Amino acid sequence: MSASNTSTFIFIAQQASIYFGIPMLIAGVLGGIFNTIVFLSLRTFRQNSCAFYLTIMSIVNIGLLIAGLFSRIMISGFNIDWGQSSLFYCKFRLFLLNTFTLISLICISLATIDQYFGTCPYPRWQRWCNFKFAYRLVTVFVLIAIVHNIQYCLFYNQIQSPITGKVSCKITNEIFAQYVSYWFNIVFIGFLPIIITTLFGSLAYYNIQQLRFRTLPLFRRELDKQLTIMVLVQTATSFFTLTPFNILSALSLNTSIMNDPILAGKIQGLLTIGIFLYYLTFAIPFYIYICVSERFRRQLIYVVFEILLNRCQRPRIGINHVAPEI
Repeated sequence: MSASNTSTFIFIAQQASIYFGIPMLIAGVLGGIFNTIVFLSLRTFRQNSCAFYLTIMSIVNIGLLIAGLFSRIMISGFNIDWGQSSLFYCKFRLFLLNTFTLISLICISLATIDQYFGTCPYPRWQRWCNFKFAYRLVTVFVLIAIVHNIQYCLFYNQIQSPITGKVSCKITNEIFAQYVSYWFNIVFIGFLPIIITTLFGSLAYYNIQQLRFRTLPLFRRELDKQLTIMVLVQTATSFFTLTPFNILSALSLNTSIMNDPILAGKIQGLLTIGIFLYYLTFAIPFYIYICVSERFRRQLIYVVFEILLNRCQRPRIGINHVAPEI
C-alpha cells in the first residue's frame, strides 16, 4: 500500500508538471512581457525607483521561466533531460536559472525596501528612493549574481552511474554542493527573501496608512499607494508559494528521512509539486497587479489601446524622391 501511495505521488507530480506547468509557462511569459511594456511605456513608472526594480524583475522572470520552468516541465512531465546529453546545457542552464532567480528575488526585496523608504515621513530616508541610486544598485547586484553563479559552470558536470549507466548532471565539488544545499538554496533564495519582504512590507503598509495625515501632492500619494499595494500583495503571495518548496528542500537534506525509500519517494513527489509552486512566484506578478490595482488596469488599457495600437495603425508617409532632369 505504501509503495502504491508513493507511485501515486509520483504520478500526480508528473501530471501536475504537464497540465499545470505548461499553462503557467505561457501565462507567465505573456504576463512578464505585458509588465515590461507597461512599465517602460509610461513616464510615471520610468522615473520611479520602485517601478524600475519591478521592471528588471519582470524582464528577468521571463528568462527564468524559459530557462527553468520549461526544462522542469520536460524533465518532470516527459522524462526528457537535455542535461544528460549536452554538457553545455548541463552547466549553462543551472547558471542562467540560479542567476535569474537570485536577481528576481533581489529586485522584489529592493522594491519592498524602496517602498518602505519612499513612504517614510523622514526626508533623509526618502532621498534613497531615486532612479540613479536604484540603477547603480541593480547593476552591482546583477554583477554579483553573475560572478557568484559562474561556479555552476565550473562545478556541474555529467556523471555516469556505474550501476545503472544513467548520465546525470550533478555537482562534482563536495564543498560547493554543501554550500548550495544549505546556504544558497535554503537561505539566499529560500527563507531570506521571505523574511526581508515580509518585514519591510509590513513597515511600508504601516507607512502607507499614515499618508492621509501628511501633506503630499495627490499624484505622489496615489502612486505610492498603487506601488505599495502591488508590492505587498506580491510579497504575501510569494510567502505561500516559496515556503512549501523551502520546507521540503530542508526536509530532503535530512538523511534519516531520505534513507527511508517510502518517505523519500513521497518527499520527491511533493518536492516536484513544490518546485512548480516556487515557479508560480515568478509567473503571476502581472496577474496580481491587474487584480489588486484598478489604476494599473487603466494604465494597461491605455498602453495597449492608445499607445501600441495607435503606433501600429499610424500611416506611414512615404517621401517620393524625383530625380532632376539633366
